[in-house]
Amino acid sequence: MPDYHDDLRFAHVLADAADATTMERFKALDLKVETKPDMTPVTEADKAAEELIRSHLHRGRPRDAVLGEEYGLQGTGPRRWVVDPIDGTKNYVRGVPVWATLISLMEAGEHGFQPVMGVVSAPALGRRWWAAKGAGAYTGRSLTSATRLHVSKVNEIANASFAYSSLSGWEERGRLDGFLDLTRDCWRTRGYGDFWPYMMVAEGAVDICAEPELSLWDMAANAIIVQEAGGVFTSLEGVTGPHGGNAAASNGLLHEEMLNYLRG
Repeated sequence: MPDYHDDLRFAHVLADAADATTMERFKALDLKVETKPDMTPVTEADKAAEELIRSHLHRGRPRDAVLGEEYGLQGTGPRRWVVDPIDGTKNYVRGVPVWATLISLMEAGEHGFQPVMGVVSAPALGRRWWAAKGAGAYTGRSLTSATRLHVSKVNEIANASFAYSSLSGWEERGRLDGFLDLTRDCWRTRGYGDFWPYMMVAEGAVDICAEPELSLWDMAANAIIVQEAGGVFTSLEGVTGPHGGNAAASNGLLHEEMLNYLRG
């Protein structure tokens, strides 16, 4: 199995640079915010962080392609870095500290591009999570000061903690009834949103989570971290990986039962 330690170490350098850029403008009174064609916000910090990451990748990994939320795909080849400079921009704009930079490396294989390494860095929370294929998932301050992550062992929906983003997306896609049934049957529900529920699944603090509409850059880093923590990450249709346009993540023991509720 390939060793992704150098790529992981480099991703931490990228995350450090992005953290400095995003934290500098977090809660700035003169923060510039625009509305994209899809009616979602983008800030000057989103753009600056992605530009910085792309610049580092151009120097450090010139043969690799880069796909980012703000500037699209550049380059070709079997290795592709996928970047969400600020996952949780609406939180960022309002001064809520739950946002993160998501960086992943994907490699071409038999079933298309799949994530082999990922880093999720949430500087306003003082948290970072990461994983590499075959090497486990971790959280901590650095590669040398880290705790290994493991999903929970909860095996009944009635005892499960379920995290989600919002109600509106489920309703828009005709899946609200199943979603509500799941919330009623679970032990506990919380609307954390964005990257955070996936990290809590990896930590074992939450047992299941799902979102009805996502892009690849929202999912790639989360997927490898959940998987390396012993969990399962699929689309709502049950296809493994971050390519389905939506996501369901769990400790594995509850995955099929969760999908039965959410398939619509």
